[in-house]
Amino acid sequence: MNAIAAGGMNEATPQRAQTLLDLAKVIRSKNAGPFEVTFDIMFDDPAKYERVKRSGVINAARIAELYRVRRDDVLVCRAYDPAVAFKVTIRRQVGSGDIEDRDVYGCQQHVPLMALEVAA
Repeated sequence: MNAIAAGGMNEATPQRAQTLLDLAKVIRSKNAGPFEVTFDIMFDDPAKYERVKRSGVINAARIAELYRVRRDDVLVCRAYDPAVAFKVTIRRQVGSGDIEDRDVYGCQQHVPLMALEVAA
């Protein structure tokens, strides 16, 4: 309900925080060799990309926290302006195909990124 419908006030409704799922066109993960997983966060709207980039929410410390890895295990965490995208690569906790591996292709690891909130 907007402010006008709520009580006839003529104020703009404040913008709410959104998740990466709300803003990005593609969020995916995949193997980057047997010992690393890479994440791509791609946008089809440069304004949404710039909003996320300006927020600073995608950073090595936050990635380490989300994936419960050491900060040193975040190998790449950067924006790539020409592609309107972010690239993140982390070390796998176990090698792809190891007896303890739960996702041999690394394709189900992007889910924590989807809920990452970007301030208004």
